[in-house]
Amino acid sequence: MADEPLVLGIETSCDETGVGIVRGHTLLADAVASSVDEHARFGGVVPEVASRAHLEAMVPTIQRALKDAGVAASDLDGIAVTAGPGLAGALLVGVSAAKAYAYALGKPLYGVNHLASHICVDQLEHGALPEPTMALLVSGGHSSLLLAPDITSDVRPLGSTIDDAAGEAFDKIARVLHLGFPGGPVIDRYAREGNPDAIRFPRGLTGSRDPVYDFSFSGLKTAVARWIEAKRAAGEDVPVADVSASFQEAVVDVLTRKAVRACKDNGVDHLMIGGGVAANSRLRALAQERCEKAGITLRVPRPKFCTDNGAMVAALGAEMVARNRPASNWALSADSSLPVTEPHVPDPDHVHGQGHGHSHDHVHELSKQNLYP
Repeated sequence: MADEPLVLGIETSCDETGVGIVRGHTLLADAVASSVDEHARFGGVVPEVASRAHLEAMVPTIQRALKDAGVAASDLDGIAVTAGPGLAGALLVGVSAAKAYAYALGKPLYGVNHLASHICVDQLEHGALPEPTMALLVSGGHSSLLLAPDITSDVRPLGSTIDDAAGEAFDKIARVLHLGFPGGPVIDRYAREGNPDAIRFPRGLTGSRDPVYDFSFSGLKTAVARWIEAKRAAGEDVPVADVSASFQEAVVDVLTRKAVRACKDNGVDHLMIGGGVAANSRLRALAQERCEKAGITLRVPRPKFCTDNGAMVAALGAEMVARNRPASNWALSADSSLPVTEPHVPDPDHVHGQGHGHSHDHVHELSKQNLYP
């Protein structure tokens, strides 16, 4: 175990400051500082508020993670950080912190992709990912079907949302129902007391001529909102539990149906589900049911690993080190629209064979005076 890479990961793509420490596939620390309560009164994430919260939480959260893991910063084999996609200002805080620690410690720096990290985190729970892996990522900003022959270098998008992501739809319907923010957990809770067949809401992009793997939840969101408004206009009570259950069923029906089809069409016998919406109890149950019928092995991390966290970034960083992937250089910056086809952002010189090699000798030269004990 001692020979496996020890990597610290920093995640600041949205409203949570996550710092994780991983040795190989073993989680040693997962420290999170959330600013969700600061955004709740606005009904959604405010980028400037998130960025300032990251600034305040960064150093204490890193120190807490190192203490929880029982390791010194000098023991690390690398620093990984989410370089994108995400909120530009929030990403910049994390990238700047990672560069500072990597510079001071003389360690290689890995700018990694947020979406690829959501896939890689499953290794901390269920072991090495099968190759290829089919991944369904569902969160507030993304609903994607991805085929990953190699999580460190080859991730292929099969389908994505063309409008609202699943998590956005949950938040917006929760707002219409006056249930607060974030919407996913509260709708999941109310849905358990409701009837998923009470109202037949539309299933977007499931027609014979629609894109096979793409998603659309904007029409569903509008249909649910209009149904609620009609009830209120007629002076009738809105059955919150039934609306929540019926809306939720429409979302997870489409997600799981398309994910299982993607597995069948591409000859993949494993499905991994990640992202914040993967914590939804009905999504997990229906995916398990449909995967079992199709002979597909389902892998879903525990709920705490589905939401944004530093452990997932550290997991992908450790995989980069283990597979000797080229590290990033000091020109690394945040890319709010970093494509999922780029699991990490390497040093261009390394890619073209002109760099200093994996040992990062240029970094060690800068840190010989032990800038960070």
